[in-house]
Amino acid sequence: MNRREFITLLGGATAWPLAARAQQPGVALIGLLAGTQLDDRMLSAIRQGLKEAGYVEGRNVAIKYRTADGRFNRVPGLTAELVADRVAVILAFGPPAALAAKAATGTIPIVFVIGADPVELGLVSSLNRPGANVTGVTFLVTALGAKRLELLRELVPNAKIVGLLVNPTNPTSEFQTTDTQNAARALGVELVIQNARSESDIDTAFESLAQERVNAVIIGGDQLFTSRPDQLVALAARHALPAIHYLREFADAGGLISYGASITDAYRLGGGYVGRILKGEKPADLPVQQSTKTEFLINLKTAKTLGLTFPITLLGRADEVIE
Repeated sequence: MNRREFITLLGGATAWPLAARAQQPGVALIGLLAGTQLDDRMLSAIRQGLKEAGYVEGRNVAIKYRTADGRFNRVPGLTAELVADRVAVILAFGPPAALAAKAATGTIPIVFVIGADPVELGLVSSLNRPGANVTGVTFLVTALGAKRLELLRELVPNAKIVGLLVNPTNPTSEFQTTDTQNAARALGVELVIQNARSESDIDTAFESLAQERVNAVIIGGDQLFTSRPDQLVALAARHALPAIHYLREFADAGGLISYGASITDAYRLGGGYVGRILKGEKPADLPVQQSTKTEFLINLKTAKTLGLTFPITLLGRADEVIE
């Protein structure tokens, strides 16, 4: 099953395994809430975390899946369905899902997995003592803009003008922009910032970047972009722009390079926290965890299409090279 095939239902109510449909007494029901689709690798990581805590889907736990498929206005309605079903725990992926879950219930335990500061978002009162019914896992996104620019410059050393694509509605966009701007000044690079709030904005932003004659582009971290990997990869190819992305899923989809957090590590930790809560621990007593594992992927096929040759130093540091 590929990313596009994962759980698509009429009206956005997602199918879930037969074991969950025929839930038996003593089987805990988890509500999985996501703004974008999760692929098999991500789901396997969640199940691995649950398994490490003693829970196996179809045996002693069932999962009800709800995904907005990138249409984030549907998230509150999907959240309401899980609350009405009285799930034991809500496992929420991304800020829109986490915020919707918190707004919907003050009693059902919530475990979030996000690439943002949960204190700034108002999800928890502090990282060490989350309080209330919410805790979770964070992973690195905003703090890696400078590193992405450095990697891009190693690949394209003559790049004097670099584009940065961000979603201004994302609470972390300002930090991402500032982080990358500081790095650009240090490297003597002109940074051209383009905003995209919607799918159509992404097309317009790339047209503008091409008109600005940027030499390469950095894709900022945002769930809108996470839900549109094929579109972003195609646009970079159409405009012959070397692009660095923030998740390996983009490199898997044909993106040139990616450097960012290991989503599978974060999702595994999230699944583990759900298991601990099912065993009786309270979210308020579980400190927010941070997944610090990163992944650096290189797509040689895309590099060849762009006429680029990776330096040996970059190839040697890559976690994975796609040929």
